[in-house]
Amino acid sequence: MLILEIFDVKFLRFIPLIPLLALAQACSSPTVLKVSPTTEKPTSTVPVVACPLTGLQAPKNAVPSRPAIAIKVDNYPNARPQSGLNNADIVFEEPVEGFITRYVAVFQCQSPPQVGPVRSARLIDVGILDELSKPIFIHVGGIDPVVSAVYQANDIEDNLFTHSQLQQNPPGRYAPYDTYVVPSQIWQLNSSDTLPPAPIFNYAFATPTGQKVSSVNIDYSPTNNGTWTWNGNSWVLSYQGATQLDASGTPINAANIVVERESVTFGPWVENAQGGLEVVAFQTGTGKASVFRNGIEVDGTWSRPSLNGAPILTDSNGNQIPLNPGRTWVEIVPDQVSITVS
Repeated sequence: MLILEIFDVKFLRFIPLIPLLALAQACSSPTVLKVSPTTEKPTSTVPVVACPLTGLQAPKNAVPSRPAIAIKVDNYPNARPQSGLNNADIVFEEPVEGFITRYVAVFQCQSPPQVGPVRSARLIDVGILDELSKPIFIHVGGIDPVVSAVYQANDIEDNLFTHSQLQQNPPGRYAPYDTYVVPSQIWQLNSSDTLPPAPIFNYAFATPTGQKVSSVNIDYSPTNNGTWTWNGNSWVLSYQGATQLDASGTPINAANIVVERESVTFGPWVENAQGGLEVVAFQTGTGKASVFRNGIEVDGTWSRPSLNGAPILTDSNGNQIPLNPGRTWVEIVPDQVSITVS
């Protein structure tokens, strides 16, 4: 039997959305898993290099020398099925105007053939970008104050309005749900940037103590009322009782669902013709948090006493909550949104 010991460090997560200050890119070294045999025979320790954003062993045991790519992906019903989500290291689901949701899908260790449909930026993106060690941000424009904020964030700004060579329009898709990108082309465009992101979570294969659960429903809005169901191996996403598939026909799934309750306000900017106001999230102080992994729920809090600190997930005893190595889906849930756990 092998014993895995995971060594990780804490790095910045969300930063305040207003004012926006560019941060220096974090330097990091690959996360290392020490593998030690339990036999009594003397053997050498085999170092296993883990992907910084999943805790899983890196391809060919080496973290790719490239930054994370954060791609803004639509989640309106007409945008489904999306491409590439099952290859993401982390997916952030964020509320936007009217509490419809969009995704920030983050790629570093994996490189899917296509990701999309890509949509416009929102102010809430900035807090996500700044925890990813200066990622490449892919989006299709945005209103002027949001685009200005994104340019001031700690990211490499690849707006598809100015990098149209990255854009693909596959057959069978129609505007505004027909804009796609290829991650390998994005990394090639930014080939001078070779620094991987720093880890932002702790990982452990051992399952912590928690309440067994079968599903968690997050009712953002009628069009974005999603349920994660544990199938014995992973959490599988569904809408209105129908399993959500990606474009290849594979159920969308994750190893971890991290729910972070957030206080939000609205405005001052109008985002659509219906008068929907910009969602502004606050990521300081403390709030309720839940981690769903291995068919259990671990409740606790996220805490961020300083704007320069990182949100820390802790259980009711004050212990940090480790994630299961694998893809993580982070749900940024406003206090107004209901969550039902079965």
